[in-house]
Amino acid sequence: MRPVSISKLGILATLYCLCLTGASAAGEEGPRRLEHFVDEAIAPVMKENGVPGMAVAVTVRGKQYFFNYGVASKETRERVTENTIFEIGSISKTFTATLAAYAQERGTLSLADNASRHLPQLAGSNFDRISLLDLGTYTAGGLPLQFPAGVTQSTMIAYYRNWRPAYEAGSYRVYSNPSIGLLGYVAAESLGRPFDEIMEQIVFPAFGLTRTFIDVPPGRMSSYASGYSKANKPVRVSPGALASEAYGVKTSSSDLIRFIEANMNGAALAEPFRRALATTQTGYYKIGDMIQGLGWEMYASPTDLDRLLAGNSSQMAGKPNKASKFTPPLPPQKWVLINKTGSTNGFGAYAAFIPAKEVGIVMLANKNYPVPARVKAAYRILMALDSLSGVADAR
Repeated sequence: MRPVSISKLGILATLYCLCLTGASAAGEEGPRRLEHFVDEAIAPVMKENGVPGMAVAVTVRGKQYFFNYGVASKETRERVTENTIFEIGSISKTFTATLAAYAQERGTLSLADNASRHLPQLAGSNFDRISLLDLGTYTAGGLPLQFPAGVTQSTMIAYYRNWRPAYEAGSYRVYSNPSIGLLGYVAAESLGRPFDEIMEQIVFPAFGLTRTFIDVPPGRMSSYASGYSKANKPVRVSPGALASEAYGVKTSSSDLIRFIEANMNGAALAEPFRRALATTQTGYYKIGDMIQGLGWEMYASPTDLDRLLAGNSSQMAGKPNKASKFTPPLPPQKWVLINKTGSTNGFGAYAAFIPAKEVGIVMLANKNYPVPARVKAAYRILMALDSLSGVADAR
């Protein structure tokens, strides 16, 4: 079945087409009510935060619905569509985690390996006692949120070699781009190919993603949204040490919702990728009410909004938080809400899904607006889906 694309301007046309094809009145009601819930959640967020454009995609039991708002560029006035390419910031980490888990399936590394085993330049450093899993779960001992000024791709190994942990590995979660970024770097090295190349030639195609890139090619630049800074100036992400691994993916709502669906039901995937996704959704640490997976962050479902906001708070992202290790790790669960936020200077993104209910949402915006606003809007939409029993039968 083909996905439904709905926008504030296009909903009446969509419903009209449904009528022409013989859709029942009950069938029309599903998309209309869904559009109402999404519009009521998204429109105030865009207005309050000056967001020029947003692409929202919802999946309900394998059926996709797209809601597109505003413009991809204030200069060209190009409208947002489900094919518009956005920067997704740290949601990129879920792809990096997938690559690392895939490398483990291929036998080129184990997440239990010490990092220095795969980077001999770090032998004799603290990375003799830090595992790849520690890197992927931000429990390496206090690596910073960002590299210090002046650290480049060519000098990062020297930075890691001289770095001194503040905590014992596995004791505290400190959210960090250099932490999971190094995991991605090691995973690509173990497979013998550059990170960008292996993502664009192996990982993205494995999920059928045709509008997902590290480097947007010239032929797709016209679909690449312009991001906007807090001062409303056009801006896109700048290159930096391990930027690709930590926050470098650009994608569309149509591709990202496809990735979400694969995370809920990967039956069509090659076996190594099916097992890799299970590894990313395994629970390794408990931090408050949040369960830290590999890339993904999870909450027992049903969960309330306050817990979700706490898990996505500045306290969780910017401060050390005591971590309790699952021994053995917690196998992937169905009754969980799985999510990840992502931001760059000009973009803000959020993705969430509930495997047991087979529902998910992605929200991509070309402005970095507050995380609580994203979480509240997405939570409102996800909870509304329970009342929309007719949506899945709308076509």
